[in-house]
Amino acid sequence: MGKVDQFESTFRSAIKEVYTHVRIEFSSVLVVTDLSKSEALEFSNSIKTFATVIGIDSRVNWDVLYAEDFTTTQDLLNCVSSSEPDLIFSYRNLHSKAWNYPHSLGEHLDVLVQKTDSPIVILPNPRSGFAHKDTLINTDVVMAMTDHLLADDRLVNYAARLVEDNGTLWLVHIEDTDIFNKYMSVISKIIEIDTDEATEKIRHRLLKEPGDYIDKVSQVLREKKPGIQLKSIVSFGHSLSEFCKYIDEHKVDLLVMNSRDDQQMAMHGLAYPLAVELRQTPLLLL
Repeated sequence: MGKVDQFESTFRSAIKEVYTHVRIEFSSVLVVTDLSKSEALEFSNSIKTFATVIGIDSRVNWDVLYAEDFTTTQDLLNCVSSSEPDLIFSYRNLHSKAWNYPHSLGEHLDVLVQKTDSPIVILPNPRSGFAHKDTLINTDVVMAMTDHLLADDRLVNYAARLVEDNGTLWLVHIEDTDIFNKYMSVISKIIEIDTDEATEKIRHRLLKEPGDYIDKVSQVLREKKPGIQLKSIVSFGHSLSEFCKYIDEHKVDLLVMNSRDDQQMAMHGLAYPLAVELRQTPLLLL
């Protein structure tokens, strides 16, 4: 390696991402249901009670959509556009009985997640009976999960905002083992590169950078949100069951994930399979 390349590598390795904390505020909330008015009122009241736990107070403007307010996905998008909410609460399989099956979020929610900029809290369908007993009771444990935590301030800020006082915020960064192994397999075929050394150093660097970012987050949140405890998982993984294990093991009340990908129409990365699989766990999709 030339001296210029060595200098550049040293310089780049010294650069660390910083974390900027911004408190997320909500001035309008929309509850989307396919229930009758009486049923929707009961459902929205339970959400309002829950909202007080996470600091969404009575000054917030609340709107509720009932079964009669929309039929098609375009109807739903029109209603959301008119409301312009800062946060949406809804549940999977609107206007469908498919909540019996763990195969999709339903076409209404699929479209809503992709076509609106508002963050969406997805709850278990109220008819399903799948909800945990403490769903909509508290947010003692909130987990933000991604494969690209580095410099993802928005994800962290939403997750930190929704942890109740004295709760625990988990920041989870998972590197894809299969992708890592694919590239290391290619590197192993390049004679000039020591494969064992490259494997060790690349693995270390992939985990070090999100770890350093989490350290920055911890420093800032100790000042901005001293009442919460920050914990982290930074590791390699490759199976959906492994991610679900973390969520179940730590009894997560709310899972926060990025759902939009500017490069594609479909939902971002592991967000969709996790959203489909986790029928019992409330999700916040950004």
